[in-house]
Amino acid sequence: MSHVLILNSNMYAIQVAPWERALTLLYLDRAQVVDEEYRTYDFRDWIDLSREMERHPAGFIHTPYFKLAIPEVIALRFFDRVPQQAVPFTRRNIYHHYGYRCCYCSRRFPTAELNLDHVVPRSRGGLTDWTNIVTSCIPCNLRKGDRLPKEAGMKLAIPLSLPRRRSGLALMARCPVPMRRSWQRFVDNVYWDSALEEN
Repeated sequence: MSHVLILNSNMYAIQVAPWERALTLLYLDRAQVVDEEYRTYDFRDWIDLSREMERHPAGFIHTPYFKLAIPEVIALRFFDRVPQQAVPFTRRNIYHHYGYRCCYCSRRFPTAELNLDHVVPRSRGGLTDWTNIVTSCIPCNLRKGDRLPKEAGMKLAIPLSLPRRRSGLALMARCPVPMRRSWQRFVDNVYWDSALEEN
């Protein structure tokens, strides 16, 4: 199944969508195809160009009247915002946010040797969210126990911090499909999910 990179009208990557959605946007004149030279094509122009193509990396769809290359990149004509999204509160995101380090001793560990620690214990009303959870190695977690860090004679070597909201480009990092070579110029320096550390 082919996917298409969708850009806003300023050529910033904002999402990846199935090819059917991309062609619908193109047909409704809400988007244009973008080629490697940043040239844009509306639906009619793309049909004409598709007739001249013998091969296309994403393939073609065929109708009784014409063949149409499935675009690899499209740009929305009237949308210029870059959506922002809160970082989901998940174990993996917490580990990644703190760099797979114990926030008390600051040493790096594989995930099997890390715990999540409530800085303010739940027994004292501590919340289970970004404002109160840090990563902790098992020895530091046992040492701290059900106490405040100060009561355990400990302090946070890596301060408690909130993750930054992800921009549209960073949303691409969560994309479950492999990145196409033609997308690279629009999403350079993006950390793709397939490359995330699995330790």
